[in-house]
Amino acid sequence: MTATPLVLYARSRALPVTVAALAATTGFAVWGAACLDGYLDPYRRVPVVALAPLLAAAVIGGSLSAPCAELDRTAVRPWWPRRLAQLAGLTALAAVLLPVAVLGHPEVFGPPAMVRNTLGCTGVTAAAAVLLGARLSWLPAFGYVSAVYLGSAGARGSAVVVWAWPVQPGAQPGAWAAALGAFAAGGALFVVRGARAEGPRG
Repeated sequence: MTATPLVLYARSRALPVTVAALAATTGFAVWGAACLDGYLDPYRRVPVVALAPLLAAAVIGGSLSAPCAELDRTAVRPWWPRRLAQLAGLTALAAVLLPVAVLGHPEVFGPPAMVRNTLGCTGVTAAAAVLLGARLSWLPAFGYVSAVYLGSAGARGSAVVVWAWPVQPGAQPGAWAAALGAFAAGGALFVVRGARAEGPRG
């Protein structure tokens, strides 16, 4: 039985493995929140709210590679609808799964903060896939979130809510604007351009 084009596309991007990895990331987030007793104090969830979306974005970024960029460029049908469906579908799946780890206290570090960070980290990773390639797409988001997590403590000023969006409570409009902007810009760049071609491993 011949596989359909969509099945072939899913296999070439390792989408079944990616979905399984997102489920595993959710399990890790649930375990981490439990170890930190996040149900007692929502502020203890900050490491989970910052790290779990970062891991999910790295998983998504790894699936954005094009196994044969030359074939993609010469295809009769445009590839951007498939790229859009892939990025939107995986991001939506992560945004549905990860909040399970931080249920309750939505105004602090609950599900809204997890969804926001998932969108922001995925947007940064998608842009990095275009500029650096899928294999290294996790690096900019990892560097940024790590720097914010380690360096934002005690920072003051109205701009902190914007540039330190990964560690802000869920209801901060400025943090949402920054994360949504990152997702929109990075997602649009990936959908239009696709991931950067990479040489063979070796």
